[in-house]
Amino acid sequence: MDNVQIFDTTLRDGEQSPGFSMTVAEKIRMARQLESLGVDVIESGFPIASAGDLEGVRAVCREIRSCTVAALARTRRDDIDAALEGLKGAARPRLHTFLATSDLHLHYKLHLTREECLEAISSNVRYAREHCAEVEFSAEDASRTDIDFLNKVVDAAVRAGATIINLPDTVGYAVPEEYAAMFRRVIKHLNGAKGVTLSAHCHDDLGLGVANSLAAVQGGARQLELTINGIGERAGNAALEEVVVLLSVRQATLGVTTNVHLNQLFAASRLLTEITGAPVAPNKAIVGANAFAHEAGIHQDGILKNPLTYEIISPEAVGVPKRSMVLGKHSGRNALRVALVEIGYAPTREELDECYRRVSALADESKNVSTRDLLAIAHQVMRKRAGETAVAAE
Repeated sequence: MDNVQIFDTTLRDGEQSPGFSMTVAEKIRMARQLESLGVDVIESGFPIASAGDLEGVRAVCREIRSCTVAALARTRRDDIDAALEGLKGAARPRLHTFLATSDLHLHYKLHLTREECLEAISSNVRYAREHCAEVEFSAEDASRTDIDFLNKVVDAAVRAGATIINLPDTVGYAVPEEYAAMFRRVIKHLNGAKGVTLSAHCHDDLGLGVANSLAAVQGGARQLELTINGIGERAGNAALEEVVVLLSVRQATLGVTTNVHLNQLFAASRLLTEITGAPVAPNKAIVGANAFAHEAGIHQDGILKNPLTYEIISPEAVGVPKRSMVLGKHSGRNALRVALVEIGYAPTREELDECYRRVSALADESKNVSTRDLLAIAHQVMRKRAGETAVAAE
């Protein structure tokens, strides 16, 4: 199978979003977890942004030895020099440089002509490649760039020495079909892109980050740029945990694999939550509190008979300790019986019916029934049986 490289940008794009800034020590902790997770590339920061970001990149480079560490730079000499400074000491450094290529960005943001854009890419990618063995070039706002001009941009970057070309959906504007088609067009233009890895970086402004990442793979991309918990600018990036589990669950259909250790995903999500103080939504795929929780009686009954009925991947596979059977007004008797056995009770049919009636009544009032609530109900119901037995004995 083809291998899809996972480029984690939690420490760069993720950290740039409001409320997610990290100290150097926190970046090191997160980088260690990402290394344990098995990502191929850790983008450690944007060195020109601040002295703290430069130090963060340096620290990550000193710490991480088994995967590539990237630093971001605009296609400017001072940016590239700052990134090169940060990457000193990295076991496997990558200089990641970018320039916007859409007419919208060129005209209104950069005040550059297309010709000036191509010249900036050629000269600065060449400079970066002279000083770093591995260079990635990103065409910012690629999904809104004229395709013929985008091909010229890619040509310029590849001729100058870039071996990884990133075509980001910078503002989450693309839909899957057109994003995949863009990759196919570029790969065809490169005559198969031999020796060049095409990369995708998708934002979630329209909720299509994961779908567009999948489309990019189907279009020929073999690197995906993702973040833990989907953090990032505005609505965030495609969530790493969602994409890699998707590629694993549907591996037979998609024909690709990754190097990620899925059982480290939950730990990575929890660590990021601890560092940033920003919890994930309960209904978040893979790592949300409800991702492996079941309340509906029909679902609980199915799970108890065969987990595959309602879970396409086990909680343990992604590092979640175990699934949760939530007792609420939708729960069934089968799940209630299992819950009672787990806390030490073996109810008769009549006792189970009475416990079920009381649990349902309590759930209507308080939504969920805690273990303490269930213990109290079970004790009351079982005590009634014990009292009746004692009277009969007399």
